[in-house]
Amino acid sequence: MAYRHVSAMPNEVMTCLACKPGGIYVDCTLGGAGHASAICERIMPDGTLIGIDQDADAIANARNVLAPFADHIHLFHGNFIHLPDYLDQLHLPTVDGILLDLGLSQHQLETSGRGFTFQKDEPLDMRMDVRTRTRAEDLINQLPEDQLATTFWRYGEERWSKRIAKAVATARRNTPIRTTGQLVQLIRETVPRKSAAKQKIHPATRVFMALRIAVNEELSRLAEFLNVAVERLHPNGRICVLAFHSLEDRIVKQHFKQLSQRCTCPPGIPECRCEGRATLRRVTKKALRPSTEEADRNPMARSTRLRCAEKLAQEGDANGSR
Repeated sequence: MAYRHVSAMPNEVMTCLACKPGGIYVDCTLGGAGHASAICERIMPDGTLIGIDQDADAIANARNVLAPFADHIHLFHGNFIHLPDYLDQLHLPTVDGILLDLGLSQHQLETSGRGFTFQKDEPLDMRMDVRTRTRAEDLINQLPEDQLATTFWRYGEERWSKRIAKAVATARRNTPIRTTGQLVQLIRETVPRKSAAKQKIHPATRVFMALRIAVNEELSRLAEFLNVAVERLHPNGRICVLAFHSLEDRIVKQHFKQLSQRCTCPPGIPECRCEGRATLRRVTKKALRPSTEEADRNPMARSTRLRCAEKLAQEGDANGSR
């Protein structure tokens, strides 16, 4: 089965990443390998691409799509937080660029059969890596009601989180909730009709997003990744992140902002004592958004926010050499 996906903001990503021939770049979320292909075209004939994805289907697809560059690519099936381990295996202390695309692929939504979408009746799985243990079904049927409500609110900003959690807790006493269809019907019956009618999105959208984030530990892993990724960037190397909702984008924005500031002393201290130095320069002061034309052509890209930062050379970097 073909792996369907259209990468978001490919031109803007390539401009921000500023790929150069012979460089070493990492695509931390291969997906349909669209971004990876574009990177390879720009870094050959002597460049190197490291590709990572926790979805085995994406790795299999990348082997086919990137076959013309097979001698210059290294693919790893795992989560992007393991980037330092993968680079160590390749004896690469630093790289010239890192890309992280946090969106779901069309394949995961349409043909994976793992319950990422509320538009089909599928098992409540939502694992990007099926080797992990916890499924959405486990959270729905085992989390205490108050923890369910917290999950729906914290990760989905769902207004009716408590009401939905209560309905779930009541329903599962009689019958376990194992499919997306069961959960969608329950949400439809729980969210007030007037509220649902006013929303521009499906009433199950936020709950499904919250469950997916919780199952895959997306926000905690993103924060962890940003801490280690910058350390593995070569001076003047760039990191680009494509986020698709405000929770992700907020983490990226705050991290880039913090590392681009020279002083990290608490407010109110009259004189800087931290002797801090900025680590990054924000290439994009504000998040870039897709053009109207792209959003019309690729609806999945509509909510994309692209941020990019460049690692600053520090004293003692030996003229920027690796």
